[in-house]
Amino acid sequence: MKAAELFVKALENEGVEYLFGIPGEENLDVMDALLDSKIKFITTRHEQGAAFMADVYGRLTGRAGVCIATLGPGATNLITGVADANMDHAPLVAIAGQASTHRLHKESHQVLDLEAMFLPITKYATRIVSPEVIPEIVRKAFKVAQTEKTGACFIEFPENIAEMDIDDVPLTVKNATPPEPAAEELERAASVISSAQNPIILAGNGIIRAGACHELADFAEALHIPVANTFMAKGVLPFRHPMALGSVGLQSNDYVSCGFANADVIICIGYDIVEYHPYLWHPSRDRTIIHIDTTHAEVDAHYSTSLSVVGNIRHSLNRIKAITSPHQGKAMRMLRDSLIQEMNLHRDDTEFPVKPQKIIWDLRTAMDLEDIVICDVGAHKMWMSRMFRCEYPNTCIISNGFASMGIAVPGAIAAKLAYPERKVVAVTGDAGFLMNSQEIETAMRLNIAVVILIWNDASYGLIEWKQKNQFGRTSNVEFTNPDFVQYAQSFGAFGVRVERTEDLMPVLNDALKRDTVTVIDCPVDYRENLKLTEALGQLTLTI
Repeated sequence: MKAAELFVKALENEGVEYLFGIPGEENLDVMDALLDSKIKFITTRHEQGAAFMADVYGRLTGRAGVCIATLGPGATNLITGVADANMDHAPLVAIAGQASTHRLHKESHQVLDLEAMFLPITKYATRIVSPEVIPEIVRKAFKVAQTEKTGACFIEFPENIAEMDIDDVPLTVKNATPPEPAAEELERAASVISSAQNPIILAGNGIIRAGACHELADFAEALHIPVANTFMAKGVLPFRHPMALGSVGLQSNDYVSCGFANADVIICIGYDIVEYHPYLWHPSRDRTIIHIDTTHAEVDAHYSTSLSVVGNIRHSLNRIKAITSPHQGKAMRMLRDSLIQEMNLHRDDTEFPVKPQKIIWDLRTAMDLEDIVICDVGAHKMWMSRMFRCEYPNTCIISNGFASMGIAVPGAIAAKLAYPERKVVAVTGDAGFLMNSQEIETAMRLNIAVVILIWNDASYGLIEWKQKNQFGRTSNVEFTNPDFVQYAQSFGAFGVRVERTEDLMPVLNDALKRDTVTVIDCPVDYRENLKLTEALGQLTLTI
């Protein structure tokens, strides 16, 4: 068989369901081999869209999403999505065709050293230099991508190697399992937590990756310790849970930040410092920090851990819970109650353009609890992170490590492929939408029904928010938009513009029922941004 055929068999052996990408001259043999494979190729309209699809597929399933491009510009277009997956710890394997090895030593058409280029943004990057190494390279790439902390891997496949003959088979799939936590560290953690006066838990995305959400809920409830989650860990604890405080991450004197200021022991579970910088929630550098994760803590001056419990998170939580004395459970309830009051404040608001709080209220009301939102990056992300209630993990996907704009539309397509029985909504600003809106054609071609909710303010709203806070004026953030309704219709999708606030809920309900792509153009009143900043700034630690 050809080396390309062995390569595809190795992908099948890893359980690859979808391959996102664009055909090219230097991956011709792989593309041809895929015709005889059960792997479904998803032809995208841009390689960045393909990488984001693989990124979100990996986040939602725990299995590496796979994307492919040709050499040169095709490969460089993958970089943003690959970097996003790696920094947000989403398992992903990226593949790029390459020129013949006879051309790699010299200046040549479209040739770049892709292995070197992807090395800084992946856990593992390599070039296939002979057909015999294909089983080992593919197995290693998937093993590394799917082992904590999960992330991205890259394989460069020269076209002349892909054409060569080889008689071999893929390697047996064996994925790594996290080690068991050390007994002495469990006992030390239990002792410190038992003696704490005001402990608080910071829950990160690692809990979701470890499948430890139920264990966290039992741990918090049994010990009466309140839980704040990062943006990327929304739903790790149901919002209805008595110990749930909500999301932490706004760079302000937030409700939850007040909780951290009052805490003497901060228990960080499955927390990656890229999710929320430690200097923002631990500026004093004097609190006792307990690190519970599958790997050791990153070195950071504001994240100096007093002790670490490293190993299987589920087992760590269960064993610490069994030997720890519970607390009284005052649980900083006033913080959570204040957040709920804020969420409810604009539920019946009718002012137009629509306030962010009202958009979120209607969206949460229209969607089932297990439906999925893919949130793009921008001012809307701050509101969604803070106020969109989640009862289940991975129902609101937010990129907050690399935090790249443009993830929502391709991400929503991947989410629908991973969970076709659920409704999926891409929540995006007008700027982020146009960065990958070409993938609407992909969704229409494949009959993938998603809802795209555009928060339209004709501006880079988050940057405008920050400029006004810091300088009191704005600089070059405004732009004009196309007619989003006509734009949607040009793809054959359904487009609708919200003309009155009262129309938003029925528009959302109708969109979720349609068996096609619906683009909703919703004007948003971002004057609320500065009001939120002012309100948070007035908070005191006596809340």
